[in-house]
Amino acid sequence: MPEAADEPKLAGRRRLPLLLTIAAVLFGLDLLTKCLAVALIEPGESVPIIGDFARFTLVRNPGAAFSMATGMTWLLTLIAVAVVIGVIRIGRTLRSLWWAIGLGMVLGGALGNLVDRFFRSPGPLQGHVVDFVAIGWWPVFNVADSAIVCGAILLVALTVFGFEPDGTRSGRKNTSEESA
Repeated sequence: MPEAADEPKLAGRRRLPLLLTIAAVLFGLDLLTKCLAVALIEPGESVPIIGDFARFTLVRNPGAAFSMATGMTWLLTLIAVAVVIGVIRIGRTLRSLWWAIGLGMVLGGALGNLVDRFFRSPGPLQGHVVDFVAIGWWPVFNVADSAIVCGAILLVALTVFGFEPDGTRSGRKNTSEESA
């Protein structure tokens, strides 16, 4: 019977590598696509993909989503650093597959935009994020932004439906007690 008791611990140990793998893949994809966008698209140029609905447009964004807080680039950088540290700390105790996926997406996206903040002009903590995907009326974004938004949506859904980071489901015991 000791083997069965050890199973949740073993499963929990496997979640941080998954989280880090997802983050690394998304970070690499974001970095690659940004390098290609900078090399192949002229600023102000719009390259149609699906008519006028989907296009590539190179934009340097000093702010957050929707170009908010453009004068607070240094603060956005510090927030991104805090997010990276927080996700890694949570990831160390993670047992849920879905939480690992969601947090991996957020981590990969945060790292992608953080690299821009540190290494792109006009300088460290002030760098502008490279955005290049334009869909319909939606503001221009990048792979990192997509990963952060999709990961956050997944984490909110997990929370709403009671799935905990430790792999348990809240409220389940109460529901079964009431029906019994």
